[in-house]
Amino acid sequence: MTIISNKRRLLLQGLAATAAAGTLPAFAAEERTLRIGYQKFNTLNILKGSGNLEKALQPLGWKAKWFEFAAGPQLTEALNGDAIDFGHAADTPSAFANAAGVNAVYLAAEQPYPKGIGIFVAQDSPIRTVQDLNGKKIALGRGWNVQYLLVRALEEVGLNYGDIVPVYVTNAADVRATFQSGNVDAATLWDPYLAGQQISTSPRILRDGTGLSNNRTFHLANPGFVDRNKLIIRTLFAELKKTNAWAQSHPQETAELLAPQLSVDAKVLRLATERRNYTTVPVDASIVAEQQQIVEAFYKLGLIKTQVQVKDKVYAEVLL
Repeated sequence: MTIISNKRRLLLQGLAATAAAGTLPAFAAEERTLRIGYQKFNTLNILKGSGNLEKALQPLGWKAKWFEFAAGPQLTEALNGDAIDFGHAADTPSAFANAAGVNAVYLAAEQPYPKGIGIFVAQDSPIRTVQDLNGKKIALGRGWNVQYLLVRALEEVGLNYGDIVPVYVTNAADVRATFQSGNVDAATLWDPYLAGQQISTSPRILRDGTGLSNNRTFHLANPGFVDRNKLIIRTLFAELKKTNAWAQSHPQETAELLAPQLSVDAKVLRLATERRNYTTVPVDASIVAEQQQIVEAFYKLGLIKTQVQVKDKVYAEVLL
């Protein structure tokens, strides 16, 4: 018993000395860290750039750690693997995550952003309409918001997904490279990549999301983390609300703030900023219905295997 006590005393003394030196082990420092996943050009980007969340968390004994992801599917995979606690993804990646059983719940949604997604062709392409895409190769990614736009746009003109040849890639850079190589007839992108493509090559936009897809972004989190840390999530949303209000009334300044952070030209961000609305809202029944439509569309195509009920994936308590 004396030996155990001595060992315990020595361990505690060692930890105390380490703490005094400011070099506590990494596992102790991570215990009160909010791990946030984000993608280029979103309200979370603006919050990250402001530093205001860190200031709000500090009195609570917490800090924020930020992780950038290329697209929604990679971010939701990180949520499922407990690599992050909170993050955002577009409507379609979120629906695919629901169907795949990803351990994440909807906490909030952003306003519709239909002009931030598009199907496009080269300026000199003979393809003039979506109907002309019949039998053509189109660059896109599995489970992307623009994949849903393509499905709906084809349906609108009497075509179906089987009438085109999807050329699947893994990220926006691959879309641009594939499109510019001439190996596909058309491509799909979302902002800020769509805005970047418009500025760099002036493609012809065949269809954006207007009337077909609201292209919402959703804020998602591990439900267990939320259950244990509601104050932290409420603090995050309180700061996000302030950031959104500022961004909505300062579009040019928003673009200039994000440009160095994202390594994206400010004029690209200005174009993207002009066509979006920075507001975060609770996930209500109408938004759930939108998401359910996405699940049903891809289930019908056999691209989603589980006809999940989106309403079961919404966190029970509003934390905004």
